[in-house]
Amino acid sequence: MATANKEYQSQLRQLAELMLAVSGESVTMMKCDAPEQALKLKRQDEWGIYLEFLKIMFNLTDRLSALHIPIKDQLEFMNGLEDAVAQQLKSVLEPAFGNNADQMEIMLTIGNTVAESRQTYEKYKFLITEDSKAKDEMFRNFGEKVAALLGVPGNAKLSSAATLCSSAIVPAISAVLQGQTPPLPATALNTTASAIDRASDKKGATGQEIKLVSLMSSVSGEEVETRWGLHPRFRDDLTPAELQQLNKLLNRVAKILGERYATVAFSEEWASWHKAGHA
Repeated sequence: MATANKEYQSQLRQLAELMLAVSGESVTMMKCDAPEQALKLKRQDEWGIYLEFLKIMFNLTDRLSALHIPIKDQLEFMNGLEDAVAQQLKSVLEPAFGNNADQMEIMLTIGNTVAESRQTYEKYKFLITEDSKAKDEMFRNFGEKVAALLGVPGNAKLSSAATLCSSAIVPAISAVLQGQTPPLPATALNTTASAIDRASDKKGATGQEIKLVSLMSSVSGEEVETRWGLHPRFRDDLTPAELQQLNKLLNRVAKILGERYATVAFSEEWASWHKAGHA
């Protein structure tokens, strides 16, 4: 890494971790918004959606870095970010692929992602901190690409959801570039999820969405707590036998989720987020 990037090494690492984490969470959110399509997705399709989120995040970071990184350092900074993302992606993939995670192939993949990001999004001229027609067009273009990759081209709800997911990372990137602790990726995306729900209500979605079952894992220090709950009216509608069966099923799901969450939250590749209070 060039001399200029040694000065920004911590920021580059944080940005790489943030971009990969939010890309992964965004793919999960998109699948939740299109459950029928999610069942049809192959691993390669999910990978394509993941890379599409990375493309726009590289572009957003490039635009924001122009406001915080000296011009003389900006090119090396973005080259350093490309290297940092490739290295972090290798670390993320190692638990699944072990030593079979080809560093060269990962670097080529990220290099192609950056090149495609520039080709697709640099043509939109706007200042990232201001609202403009060009900015709206870029995000709309991105949302349409994600909807198409999900197999539902032209789906306005999914396009809007993708746009909100990508725009949610802007404050976090700005915080890192300013040397501050970035907001939790999960916090940003939870805010986005609420915005998506409100947008659906305003657009007159079919019926009224009600959360009947909720299940959540959280970490505090070295303890992981997983809990679930039912909507009171839903609970009242169940017979004792149905409630007993549902309790048994959700306890099993909570156990599986809790164990998986603990494995990920305390794994080596997430150590830096965990130490900073992220999970």
